[in-house]
Amino acid sequence: MNEPNWQAVIGLEIHMQLCTRSKLFSGAEVSYGGGPNTRACEIDVALPGVLPVLNEDALRMAIAFGLAVNAKIAPITVFARKNYFYPDLPKGYQISQYESPVVCGGSVPVRLADGSCREILLERAHLEEDAGKLIHDSSGKTSYVDLNRAGTTLIEIVSKPVISSAAEAIAYMKQIHAIGCYLEICDGNMQEGSMRCDANVSIKRSSDSVLGVRTEIKNLNSFRFVEKAIRYEIKRQIEVLEEGGRVNQETRLYDSERDETRVLRSKEEAEDYRYFPEPDLLPVQISSELIAQVRAQLPELQHLRRERFINDYALGEQDAEQLTQSKAIADYFESCLKMTELEPKLIANWMMTQLNALLNRDGLDISQAPVQPERLVALIERVADHTISAKSAKEVLATMWNDTRTAEQIIEAKGLKQISDTSQLDAIVEQILNNNPKQVAQFLSGKDKVLGYFVGQAMKASQGQADPAQLSQCFKTRLEKLKN
Repeated sequence: MNEPNWQAVIGLEIHMQLCTRSKLFSGAEVSYGGGPNTRACEIDVALPGVLPVLNEDALRMAIAFGLAVNAKIAPITVFARKNYFYPDLPKGYQISQYESPVVCGGSVPVRLADGSCREILLERAHLEEDAGKLIHDSSGKTSYVDLNRAGTTLIEIVSKPVISSAAEAIAYMKQIHAIGCYLEICDGNMQEGSMRCDANVSIKRSSDSVLGVRTEIKNLNSFRFVEKAIRYEIKRQIEVLEEGGRVNQETRLYDSERDETRVLRSKEEAEDYRYFPEPDLLPVQISSELIAQVRAQLPELQHLRRERFINDYALGEQDAEQLTQSKAIADYFESCLKMTELEPKLIANWMMTQLNALLNRDGLDISQAPVQPERLVALIERVADHTISAKSAKEVLATMWNDTRTAEQIIEAKGLKQISDTSQLDAIVEQILNNNPKQVAQFLSGKDKVLGYFVGQAMKASQGQADPAQLSQCFKTRLEKLKN
């Protein structure tokens, strides 16, 4: 935000769907898609007489998140009924947490585009069940309710209002996404609703200590939409205030087609929901032994792995960031390193360019890559020992993508081995120099750049099978003799 007179104050409420096999309080299957209302049991549709039972895996996952963000895990956590009426909420209330959430406090380190780092403080993170889904027909007269999602396990992560820009909000949200994926408690698929965000935005004058009136932008389901919605809302509120108006406390929706937010309803406060303890669920005691078990199973998180890659493998910050953007990519990279003495930077370059290009072309995750670490390493080693050129290696990798043969077998079958015989290279060099007397004269007069032309001509003459480095040295040796 480039408005020196105004300061944005932003807090995010991120809803992360946990990777439990069944729902938070029922044994119904959790999976994406399926026919309407085919993954909802008696508890999910709120038939009379049914009772909820807490999913222990969900509790463990919530504890894992809390430990990952250095938060306090509540020794006793309780559930509450959050009362509101909406057609996709069959019970007329949502089982959530209000007092004594599982996770209290904590912080998340974020790295901003300018390279600076800061800690985003958390207020809490609590377990709650998801609602169903409303589907509206094209006429606008009929709506259908699909309760497949009803009861799905969510953890709501609430930051303190300490975020000051849309860019900072995105950096924080991406770090939350990475934490969930590294812990393997969330699949991170935002298109399928695995992570959604509500953004609370307010504006105050830079000189004021009192926060402005906030609005809430609901159900943002992509990083891009979060950023655009916050930017728009900041600009809108500044314009309202500068024109002498008043910002109303309300809930708004982001319209991506018009790139604007619009009013949905007046903003509710906690008292509007009439929270009260859930009578069908006892308080949950979280033992120190359970916390210790979960802590012992925590993986190395993304921001820690990134710093280790920088320190241990001498990678630049951008390389380390890209190689740790997912646990699968980082695991692939380190699997490669365990198999070879090659420089980490060389492997990183191949992964981030050639391998990544093929994955993007086919829309694959690295865990689905047809070329596994041992095959990629074998190919890069053939480049490093000058068996083949980098150009030929790209051809080999493309072939390996749909072929089970090894790099060696493909190189042999395609006749891609570089010419390393000195006599053959000398003959090619001699031919190129004889055919290009004008360029020879230019080189001898001090125009060293002509050397690149000679090497290019020699590569054509060898059909790409000569080693450019060896050719360059041969040309230098032969031309030095001509000088003398």
